[in-house]
Amino acid sequence: METIESMKRISRKNIISPKGFKAVGIHCGLKHKKNDLALLVSEVPASVAGVFTTNVIQAAPLQVTKKVVYETQKMQAVVINSGNANACTGKQGMHDAVTMQQKTAEHLGIDSNLVGIASTGVIGEQMNMVPLLSGIEKLQPMDTLEGSIQFSQAILTTDTVTKNTAYATVIDDREVVVAGVAKGSGMIEPNMATMLGFITTDANIESEHLQTALKEITDVTFNSITVDGDTSTNDMVLVMANGMASNHSLTPDHPEWQSFVDALHAVSRDLAKMIAKDGEGATKLIEAKVTGAVSDEQARQIAKSVVGSPLVKTAVFGCDANWGRIIAAVGYSGATIDPEDIKIYIGDTAVVEGGEPIPFSEENLLIYLKQHEVKFAIELNQGTGEGMAWGCDLTYDYVQINATYRT
Repeated sequence: METIESMKRISRKNIISPKGFKAVGIHCGLKHKKNDLALLVSEVPASVAGVFTTNVIQAAPLQVTKKVVYETQKMQAVVINSGNANACTGKQGMHDAVTMQQKTAEHLGIDSNLVGIASTGVIGEQMNMVPLLSGIEKLQPMDTLEGSIQFSQAILTTDTVTKNTAYATVIDDREVVVAGVAKGSGMIEPNMATMLGFITTDANIESEHLQTALKEITDVTFNSITVDGDTSTNDMVLVMANGMASNHSLTPDHPEWQSFVDALHAVSRDLAKMIAKDGEGATKLIEAKVTGAVSDEQARQIAKSVVGSPLVKTAVFGCDANWGRIIAAVGYSGATIDPEDIKIYIGDTAVVEGGEPIPFSEENLLIYLKQHEVKFAIELNQGTGEGMAWGCDLTYDYVQINATYRT
């Protein structure tokens, strides 16, 4: 294990690293060949928290799962399909979502109000229920690495890689593990984006406090990434905490509350950055760090404006140190700035000071911009607010992928 502050990054970075979880993924036939149906199960009902898309048009599976999160406040299983979003599918889509929930509950022998569901894929097509229901009957979750790998593969759409991470910390002299898996590649403009995130932990914590922690962390992680500015209809992040670490129940008053929050934040941050880096057709991760803003919120607003700018994204793709596009994105972010106080760095190289250009080596920045991770730092000198955001470059492949998504 690699020590990170008070936490340990776990080498077995998979969704079942916490005690009491099992997972599996299979091919049921919604896709041509790849795994397309996944199941995550806790041995016991778990406290649950969730954050969901702000798109007014919300897919049927998301509506079903929100009811579990907000009303039952416990979840023991979540079933996910890829290949079909079951969004904008009317009454039939809702019926199919509920059927998917009920059939999973029957298969596992648990109450349906303990089952969450998620779908990702093409919008506006009715779900092919025959292979889906047949597939649910074949799901046999495992507490093995193989099961975790299958799960992480089955939730993907245009992603090129699976996204997994896990951390351990110590609370009440007990090891507490937090692990996560995600999918997301296109339509990434959170609040939320086309992304699904599933986080497991064996921490003992009530849903109310878990929801508080997740919402706060989401603002600085999942809601601080962007790929293309589109907000999807299906996106959610779920956290299941089954209490099997047997620590004393966590609340904000617990002396080691922050240790848990830090671990949850680390998992969320890792997954968010992995999603941004794997943007459709992307070749580079872009990070913008803003300091000296009026508030943390405005700092994140500016950072996201920069990494979301199509002109900044294309400049990064072309290895062009065009700082004018960066300062323009700062200017139209809507945040409070003074142009004469702005300083901008590309990597470690200062390119703007006092709102004016300063000499720099184009040759050195060309070498830097060829790297797979590009960082911008923007100093505003307006206050103490700080914030970060992550995005990716915009490439020819992004256009190709999305021009032919349905065909």
